[in-house]
Amino acid sequence: MITAELKRSAEVIASIDPAEIRTAADMLLDAIKAGGQAIFMGNGGSSADAQHISAELSGRYAFDRPPMAGICLSNIAAVTAIGNDYSYDLVFKRQVDAVCRSGDIVIGMSTSGNSRNVILALEAAKAKGAKTISFTGDQGAMRDIVDHAVVIPSKETARVQEGYMAACHAICGIVEREMFGAKAVLVDRDDTLIADVPYCNDPSKVSLLPGAAAAVARLNRAGYKVILVTNQSGIGRGLVSHEQLDGVHRRLVSLLEAEGGHLDGIYYCPHHPDDGCGCRKPGIEMGVRAIMEHHINPKASFMIGDSSGDEGFGKGLGLSTIRVSGGFTFADAVEKILG
Repeated sequence: MITAELKRSAEVIASIDPAEIRTAADMLLDAIKAGGQAIFMGNGGSSADAQHISAELSGRYAFDRPPMAGICLSNIAAVTAIGNDYSYDLVFKRQVDAVCRSGDIVIGMSTSGNSRNVILALEAAKAKGAKTISFTGDQGAMRDIVDHAVVIPSKETARVQEGYMAACHAICGIVEREMFGAKAVLVDRDDTLIADVPYCNDPSKVSLLPGAAAAVARLNRAGYKVILVTNQSGIGRGLVSHEQLDGVHRRLVSLLEAEGGHLDGIYYCPHHPDDGCGCRKPGIEMGVRAIMEHHINPKASFMIGDSSGDEGFGKGLGLSTIRVSGGFTFADAVEKILG
């Protein structure tokens, strides 16, 4: 029974439309960049979820950065006072009337999609010139009255709440990275930074391509993180050990440092091409790890490599992608980035 419930939850979360999440994140970004507030509300468990997500903005989600204006309308004094003096239907609307401004973004959460007090508040927000977003299941009136709906494809209350928390966490990550994340250049290894030695397991054979170290140092000075992402199927083929590859990479790092450059991270796929892994480029798992672990803003970042796999990898991550080939080198790509 437990396994079945976990499976249902995972299936619902996996079926959420990523485009709906991206649009909601863009709306929050537009509002916050323009000095607006993100105002959250909901009832019961959705009230707790609204508090949780607003706190991810005003506090932090994944890394330290300036606070963003996330507020929640679940203050118990206001809710009980308005409910007692007027009507529970008005507990959020009166607060929206008090604090919402044109340019804000107002987010309503409701598993049923029919919470009267949330609907009235969303309508009031639209009348004040705010944009509105709903998080609901696949039913109810709320999704039809807002500017944008994130729909969790379930009618089961627990699954809907789990789904919109997963969606909201994804949105928090996008907003945080694109507001305050690091700029980075992800870079292929062979025939990009160093001369290609097939299945290289000997550090003495590592040779930097002309101008590569100076170009890495330029990126370092310009504030870009420089991160190596490389397919190394020699491990999966039994031709290179992890220890030998570590030695090759230590040699690469040493050569770069000798000319004033450094790498901020190294990621490699050790699998055979037939293994069907998700980390071998153009699969994006290496890049996702790098973005999460180094808090990278993909929209301010680049991928440089020499193959169509590198291009597919960069585009899959939303990075600007530059391909080196022939006389167009890594140093030329860095010149293109920095000017």
